[in-house]
Amino acid sequence: MITPDKFRSIPCPTYPEIRLALFAGRAVGRMIENFQPQAIHIATEGPLGVTARRHCLKRGYPFTTAYHTRFPEYIHARVPLPLGWLYGIMKWFHGPSSAIMVATQTIEDDLVSRGFKPPVRRWSRGVWTDLFKPGDKAFLDDPRPISLFTGRVAVEKNIEAFLKLDLPGTKYVVGDGPQLEDLRRRYPDVRFAGMKEGEELASYFAAADVFVFPSRTDTFGLVLLEAMASGVPVAAYPVPGPLDVVNQSGAGVLDEDLGRAARAALEIPPERCRAHALKYSWDASFDQFENNLHLFR
Repeated sequence: MITPDKFRSIPCPTYPEIRLALFAGRAVGRMIENFQPQAIHIATEGPLGVTARRHCLKRGYPFTTAYHTRFPEYIHARVPLPLGWLYGIMKWFHGPSSAIMVATQTIEDDLVSRGFKPPVRRWSRGVWTDLFKPGDKAFLDDPRPISLFTGRVAVEKNIEAFLKLDLPGTKYVVGDGPQLEDLRRRYPDVRFAGMKEGEELASYFAAADVFVFPSRTDTFGLVLLEAMASGVPVAAYPVPGPLDVVNQSGAGVLDEDLGRAARAALEIPPERCRAHALKYSWDASFDQFENNLHLFR
């Protein structure tokens, strides 16, 4: 693993949890050569990914890449750059790859329609069902039903579409990010719990009655699986991510009217949600990743 913690780094603008490595060029090349890998996978399109890509092309090493996040839409939400130009950068980055790994059929179809040339192969996600499981609803002592969102509190998550909904009961937001203080001030009736991890995070999931996912830019949305594994139905827009993870499972409701989706999802039995989430295993995800790699030694 070659990661930013091995180098001097700076926080990514508007996304400080992500570190951007500085002056890593020669060091990355040395680390690759010293390790003598049988396969190389470039996980992100950041500075380390660009550096590894350049080294692989120079040495003639094949490599695979992954398209985890719809970065053009994320950047476009912050800076008024043309989406076509941003997708051009993505096509340049992934162009020499032996295969681009994506989590869902919808994202695969989107990349193919945009003219991405390398083969696009599936690399789905898994959910930790021993941690995320049905639990004590009394963990949250507020008027019900409880509508929950967990994730980064940032503009690309479209959280205000959830906060503005006229829903019965109580809204909860679990997570941190640059919009947190602004939204907390503007929506005083919403419970903002901040960042939670591990068993505490799982307790919030299990205590909710419906998980509302307002994002339109996620390529998968692992939190959808974590909610369903907790026995909590999902309400979301019919966009990539929810279309692939929820779709016709009966474990959630997809609707352009997010409030209508949230109210309808409350009628879904927890057992149906849990059963659907159990179909996503980490073993299957690992096997897909291994089979997608391009071995060259």
